[in-house]
Amino acid sequence: MRLTPFLAALPAANAAAFQLPFKIPFFQSNKQEFQLPTNSETRIAIIGAGAAGSSAAYWISKAQERFSIPIDAVDVFEQASYVGGRTVVYPYGNPTLPAVELGASIFIPKNRNMWRAVDEFNLTRRDFQDEEGLGIWDGEKLLFTTTGGWWSYWDAAKALLRYGFHSPRRTQKAVDGMVAKFLTLYSSQTPKWSKIEDLATALDWDSLVSRNTVEWLKAEGVSDKFISELVEASTRVNYGQNADEIHALEGACSLAPTGAVGVQGGNYQVFEQFLNRSGANLYLNTTVKSIAPRSGKWKVVSDRGSETYTAVILGAPWHSSNIQLPAEIKIPVQPYVHLHVTLLSTTLASLPAESLGLPSSTKIPAMLLTTYEGARNGGKTPEFNSLSYHGKISDEEWVVKIFSKQRITDDWLNTMFNGQVGWVHRKEWDAYPVLPPTSTFPEVKLAPGLYYANSFEPFISTMETETISSRNIVDQLLAEHFNASICGATDVIKDADDYVYGWDC
Repeated sequence: MRLTPFLAALPAANAAAFQLPFKIPFFQSNKQEFQLPTNSETRIAIIGAGAAGSSAAYWISKAQERFSIPIDAVDVFEQASYVGGRTVVYPYGNPTLPAVELGASIFIPKNRNMWRAVDEFNLTRRDFQDEEGLGIWDGEKLLFTTTGGWWSYWDAAKALLRYGFHSPRRTQKAVDGMVAKFLTLYSSQTPKWSKIEDLATALDWDSLVSRNTVEWLKAEGVSDKFISELVEASTRVNYGQNADEIHALEGACSLAPTGAVGVQGGNYQVFEQFLNRSGANLYLNTTVKSIAPRSGKWKVVSDRGSETYTAVILGAPWHSSNIQLPAEIKIPVQPYVHLHVTLLSTTLASLPAESLGLPSSTKIPAMLLTTYEGARNGGKTPEFNSLSYHGKISDEEWVVKIFSKQRITDDWLNTMFNGQVGWVHRKEWDAYPVLPPTSTFPEVKLAPGLYYANSFEPFISTMETETISSRNIVDQLLAEHFNASICGATDVIKDADDYVYGWDC
């Protein structure tokens, strides 16, 4: 997914500067006294090799590396043939051409686990520089455009004329407040939560998850026009949901992507490295069929047969996994947004204005985002959530990515691009959780020794937060089974501007 950095750069924040609204126990030593499981070897199963599962394996390995925690084996089960959950494709099936992400395209400097991983693993970041600008389309009219990259002086003047001074500033202030609290999750005194509701309360986010994005920003004094256009364009491209449908915490996350980057060649490489460096056993093309208790441990039945584990981390959405759990374990049904992704190549440097019913002299920006506001008022529903150019694949061809609620037909593509369409690739999936206002979330710990990393998804759904969720779960697992943790116990606050809990201990 693509997060749109239309707001001014967020200021650097030092997590240590904030008063945390929860109590932290202090210890006298960094030494960990292990509480060893009895009777036979200690083995951990992780279901899913996406962001959550792969990072969970890595966090376990970091604890073993630091403190020699006696875990005999970590097994990672993945039903797909690849690591990373979502993957890249190559135009025309040619791996010498630039890879294109199907989804989960970017992360930002404040996503400190992803950012740190790229540095640690010697990967290369790819900046997203949209020099051809952005447009907001309502299905019939082009409401607002930028032309010279993000916020040239001319674009800023246009924005002030349309939206005024106060709405962008008030939105920025509200988002800054959310980001500042989010950054406490990387501090040496990061909270460790057994319930998402407790974390929401600790970070003072109860009101953000219990009302929608429109209600939140209107209470902050933001104008209807700014919300329905720029804010809703962001929630639609990021999560396929309108601003009056999605809870305010996720709406705020949609507005905080300044400095967006991806990994050159595909973000999946971060998750491959998590697993490669963890020493875990990876079983691809392996479907887990059931998880059930067995003599104080857990029996995992998969294509490999039946195996017993001390603990199990479920790192995949349970309702789409078809994994049978004990009847007494209840995971709330989580609806997902069914998304169609259409990739294509074209020899047109930009979308023809006539394709949108506009005068031929109209310059169409490289990224078109959409608002539902026209449809609310009786107008036409946009045929896509976003349509964006993603750079050249040759001297004469560009790649375009389209997100939509419905399948985009060949006839529609040929009409929109004047028949100048070469390669086409389609993918549809349940891309994001449906995120209405709520006050309840799935359990983090489903039973002793059984944990659910995707409990975080209805709270904040990103690659980064999956790594945060898995880190918290690994800390819980180590505490429950070994009286240990990823970083050990300390009475010293170690935070610096670049400190990241889990990496720095």
